[in-house]
Amino acid sequence: MNIRITSDSTTDLSPELLERYQVALLPLSVSIGENTFTDGVDITPDDIYANYEKNGTLPKTAAPNLDAASSFFQEQFDAGSDAVIHFTISSEMSSSYANAVLAAEELGRVHVVDTRNLSTGGGLLVIAAAEMAAQGMEPEKIAAECRALTSRVDASFVVDNLEFLVKGGRCSPLAAFGANVLQLKPCIIVQDGKMDVGKKYRGKFAAVLPKYIHDRIGDASNIRKNHIFVTHAGCDEKIIQACVAELKQIASFDEIHITRAGCTISSHCGRNTLGVLFLRR
Repeated sequence: MNIRITSDSTTDLSPELLERYQVALLPLSVSIGENTFTDGVDITPDDIYANYEKNGTLPKTAAPNLDAASSFFQEQFDAGSDAVIHFTISSEMSSSYANAVLAAEELGRVHVVDTRNLSTGGGLLVIAAAEMAAQGMEPEKIAAECRALTSRVDASFVVDNLEFLVKGGRCSPLAAFGANVLQLKPCIIVQDGKMDVGKKYRGKFAAVLPKYIHDRIGDASNIRKNHIFVTHAGCDEKIIQACVAELKQIASFDEIHITRAGCTISSHCGRNTLGVLFLRR
């Protein structure tokens, strides 16, 4: 059976991983003022940052509508796919899942998985599905297995500057002022399909990341070591490589993937956000 693995554009997989696992993307739209763009096609996170620096406004993202989802799934069938397994950002954060489900009901042979996550938290499930499909597993079983895996995704990010969270209404100006005065770097965690604030680290961004990594990873005994992500929003290369080195000191991971966060998380958290994302056993 020819199974096509697809996702919306929030899973933040690199072009290399998309090619390797033959994943097709259904992009969200990104609106800045009166202009609407296609996530990852004609707008990048750097464009979002440049616009914010110039105009002080954040973009608005919108899920693919029913027509876009239906057309996208039909394209997969027209290209020879027998079944589609589609992954979306958490249904608590977007209507991407609901619209995909409606399209799937119209067409059939489409199995939609709510990742209950964002960014490479969902990307981990996409890769898991692709690996299951390569082993010959049936699409219904793959979708069910991936839904069961959603509770094992550990997704979190440390935010250097709370400016974007304040502008987006996810943090009060007073809290941000206190955090800046105390040099607090909050850890944003995904729980029950929603973003929440976890531990707050004190110090400079680069200095707190090793502590954050150790807090999340522990001794790595209960972590699946085949794939782990270092996903960042425009961080300095030295900071990224330092985090990779820290992970290698903790455990022998089969693959450590470095990916750049796309427009969705970049517009929520801003530049200099970094997370380590993985699956627990």
